[in-house]
Amino acid sequence: MSTNSIKIIAGDVHRGLAELVTKRLGIKLCDVELKRDSNKEVSFSISESIRDEDIYIIVQIGSGVVNDRVLELLIMINACKTASARRITAVLPNFPYARQDRKDKSRAPITAKLMADMLTTAGCDHVITMDLHASQIQGFFDVPVDNLYAEPSVVQYIKENLNYKEDCIIISPDAGGAKRAAGLADRLDLNFALIHKERARANEVSRMVLVGDVTDKICIIVDDMADTCGTLAKAAEILLENGAKSVIAIVTHGILSGNAITNINNSKLDRVVCTNTVPFEEKLKKCSKLDTIDISGVLAESIRRLHNGESISYLFRNSPL
Repeated sequence: MSTNSIKIIAGDVHRGLAELVTKRLGIKLCDVELKRDSNKEVSFSISESIRDEDIYIIVQIGSGVVNDRVLELLIMINACKTASARRITAVLPNFPYARQDRKDKSRAPITAKLMADMLTTAGCDHVITMDLHASQIQGFFDVPVDNLYAEPSVVQYIKENLNYKEDCIIISPDAGGAKRAAGLADRLDLNFALIHKERARANEVSRMVLVGDVTDKICIIVDDMADTCGTLAKAAEILLENGAKSVIAIVTHGILSGNAITNINNSKLDRVVCTNTVPFEEKLKKCSKLDTIDISGVLAESIRRLHNGESISYLFRNSPL
């Protein structure tokens, strides 16, 4: 089966990743029209037939307008369903509300489950995402979910850009990311260290303790998400105080909300590397310390494999060319 019967849809905002994916697949984005009325209601229409086609809707959901992007996605899915598409796959590189995956206090919602319910109710048949904040979110869905990993792309970046064999050590910024850091360290044959952090309140770290030796090492902090970057800035200070040579942060989802750019510019971090799961082109212009890992090849190959009925597990350990 070729890619001729694949249709890829993207909204009118943050189309960059979708265009990179279609370029790799050798196809064009589906012609759609998305407008906002004077009262901000979304009006969406598809300008070509998608009857009995395999539809992939790629939406980059960043910061600031998360709820608008979510509603646009639901409307796009429902439009494809009513247009008799054969299968509708939502490609969400950064799954929204992933941090609200459990009831951590009384009378709190599990919003990640609500997201899953809304997507399936709208007509979604399959979900492709990357580095879920919590893997159990896959169980919230009644449809298949493919949770891809940025690790192969991160390994490739480290090998190509850093003298990793002699000088580097992998750092987990918290206990929850220890498994991720250990897995990456094993693949690169490096040691890893852990920073234990205590939070006074959400997005605010009160105290950090380093577990491990980082003397004269290039510290590579790995995490799934960077929001305000306050944690990364404090982690860099702790590592340098303990004898580190320099500090680099590599995160999958560079949300970079609030004072993130200011925090990075004022921090002792040498570099903050993010994948392009979240659009941050404008922020690249404001911060010389930012760098990008392109994951469009991973998404394109996962779409091709899913469409042709091939296994996607190959991408869990390997980065496509």
